[in-house]
Amino acid sequence: MEETKNIALVAHDNCKKDLTEWVNWNWSLLLNHNLICTGTTGKLVEKALLKKIGKEKVSEIKITKLKSGPFGGDQQLGAMIVDGKVDILIFFWDPMQPHPHDVDVKALLRISVLYNIPTACNRSTADFLISSQLMSENYESVQRDFSAYLNRKV
Repeated sequence: MEETKNIALVAHDNCKKDLTEWVNWNWSLLLNHNLICTGTTGKLVEKALLKKIGKEKVSEIKITKLKSGPFGGDQQLGAMIVDGKVDILIFFWDPMQPHPHDVDVKALLRISVLYNIPTACNRSTADFLISSQLMSENYESVQRDFSAYLNRKV
């Protein structure tokens, strides 16, 4: 990971307000990084950042907006993790609501663990991640060796 991180921001509908508040609280730190968001979350993050920095500095916002989660955004994000294009996942997911794309959500969380990227699923964990001194440093992630699994006889 380079000093400038590629941070994915995702939130279920009931958690979008929490993520927007978190972005408002951490906007100055987030501007130092590249943001990747799914669907509506991306629009809300962009709107929150625009309020903080103003339209004249809109070019400072580096946001890649993917499709909405239920329309493939979670899968797009998972593919980006596999391709090494995401360094951190901040996903405020709602554990109390059923989701039509629940399988995609589980796959996204699984792939973030498989590729050993820091993942925050709630505000407290996101606070610890964003305040880590590693956020502004290069970091070499240790990747688990899956060669035995890949080379097994089936």
